[in-house]
Amino acid sequence: MKVIELNKVATASNDRDAAVLREELKARDLFLINLMSAAGSGKTTLLSRTIQDLKGQAPIGVMEADIASDVDAAAIEHLGARSIQVHTGGCCHMDAAMTRASLDAFDAGETRIVFLENVGNLICPAEFDTGAHRKVMILSVPEGDDKPLKYPLMFSVCDVVLVNKIDVLPYFDFDLEKCRANVALRNPKAKVIPICAKTGEGMDEWIAWLKEEIRIWKG
Repeated sequence: MKVIELNKVATASNDRDAAVLREELKARDLFLINLMSAAGSGKTTLLSRTIQDLKGQAPIGVMEADIASDVDAAAIEHLGARSIQVHTGGCCHMDAAMTRASLDAFDAGETRIVFLENVGNLICPAEFDTGAHRKVMILSVPEGDDKPLKYPLMFSVCDVVLVNKIDVLPYFDFDLEKCRANVALRNPKAKVIPICAKTGEGMDEWIAWLKEEIRIWKG
């Protein structure tokens, strides 16, 4: 009996679409970052602080992907960045086709850096390439330092892991060095940056990493 793995067919097709989109965005001089995490880890707070820290340096756009609501997009728009809300129609992730359709909402030449705030969970977003040039993952302290062991794919595909909410480290059973080791088991190349998006602690290192990655991408 022949068995067809539809998920593999779907992801392979998506991978091809994502590769094409990545090249198109390169030609448009538009740098796309896929920001992933569980719900409540601090994605919108991080984006708000990042937009403030980069103010005046580069035009920034944000795609807010949610199953419903426009709460996050409204918060970003208030900061002066171009923001669009993407309703995924119940899907728990963004894929290349959805990302392409959303990017078309940005005017040509208006934006040079676009953040995709992906749907909040640690499984589906890691499975689908969006065409982004870099993948950023947020792990908040309350979630625990064992998450790289429980959700290996998410940590294996990301370029950097931002350990957020380090201001509450004294109140949780979270070992930062153990977290670093667990991330390294899944992805030795991933950089780990401890931050607190709310207070700004560690944000300088994150912004420096981001600027360097953009410089490398520009060649």
